[in-house]
Amino acid sequence: MYLLNNKIDVFKGKTALALAPMAGITDKPFRQLAKQFGADWTVSEMIIDAPSLQNTRKTLNRQNHEGESGAIVVQIAGSDPEQLAAAARWNVDLGAQVIDINMGCPAKKVCNILAGSALLQNEPLVERILNTVVQAVDVPVTLKTRLGWDDEHKNVLTIAKMAEQAGIAALAVHGRTRTQMYRGEASYSLIAEVKQSVSIPVWANGDIISPQKAAAVLRETGADGLMIGRGAQGQPWLFADIRHYLAHGKIPPVLRFQAAADTALAHLAAIHAFYGDLAGTRIARKHIGWYLQQLPESETFRKQINQVENAAEQYDKLAEFFRMQAEQHEFWLRDYS
Repeated sequence: MYLLNNKIDVFKGKTALALAPMAGITDKPFRQLAKQFGADWTVSEMIIDAPSLQNTRKTLNRQNHEGESGAIVVQIAGSDPEQLAAAARWNVDLGAQVIDINMGCPAKKVCNILAGSALLQNEPLVERILNTVVQAVDVPVTLKTRLGWDDEHKNVLTIAKMAEQAGIAALAVHGRTRTQMYRGEASYSLIAEVKQSVSIPVWANGDIISPQKAAAVLRETGADGLMIGRGAQGQPWLFADIRHYLAHGKIPPVLRFQAAADTALAHLAAIHAFYGDLAGTRIARKHIGWYLQQLPESETFRKQINQVENAAEQYDKLAEFFRMQAEQHEFWLRDYS
C-alpha cells in the first residue's frame, strides 16, 4: 500500500493486507511483527481525542512510532468534530502520515461517550466529523466502521457515501453491527454493496482467520483489501500465509516449530523492552495465551506463567516450555491446512 498525492493507492498489482487497530493489542511491537510477516498497513491503537488524555502514559505509548517502517497510521476516536480535528492535527504534527477515524469500536466505555460505533446512530454528526477532520489535515484520512448500530439500522451504505463525498481516502467495514459486538458470524453482502457504490478503496474486515476465508471474502465482496484483527493474534504469520494463498492458490508449508517459537519469544522480548519489566510482563500475558492456544496440553502451563511477575522469568519459562514442546513437534500447529 502506498501514499500518492495525498491519496491511498492500494492496487499496485496486489490485494492490500492490513492489521486492524485493536486497543491494547496493536502496539508498536505487534505492528512491527505484522509488517515483518507481510502486512502492508498497520494502524495504531485508538487515541481518544480528549486533550486531558494527551500526556498520559497510555497515550504516549500509543503514539510511539519510533523506528517503525511503512506509513504511520494513527486512529483517533471521539464525538466532537472540532476536537477530533484538533486531535488529527496534533497527531500529524507528531508524525502521523494517515489519520484513521474510529466509528466501529463496540466497547461500552467508548459508546457511552457517543464515540466509536455509537456515532452510527447520528448521521448528521457523522457527516460533520468526516468533513471537519478531512479539511483539518493535509494527510489522507481513512474511516473504520460497521454495518450499522443494529439489524434494524444498517446504514453503512449511507455512511460510505458520506465518506466518499467528504474526501475520505479509504473505508474499512467490519461485517457486524454494534449490537452484535463480536458474536455470530460476520456478514459480507453489505460490504459488497458498499464496494459497488463508492469509488474509494474498500477493505473488508471481520472473521478473516485463514487464507481460505480471506480468498472467500475477497470473492464475495470484491474488496480492494482485507483488514485482519483477531485472526492475527497468536499467528502473525497469517499475513504471509494469505499472501501466498492468493498468489499460488495453495497454503504454504507450516512453519517449523522452532521458527514459530523464536517469533513468539522475540515478540515477548520486544514487549518487555517497550513497556518495561512490570507492565511488559502483564501486557505480554494475553499474547502468550494466544500463542499457546494452538498447542495441546498448554492450559496448565498458561495458568502457571500468568502468575509470573518478572520479565526475565517469564521469558525463560516460555523458552523452556517451547524447548520441551519442540521435542514433540517438528512443525507448529495451526487451525487451517
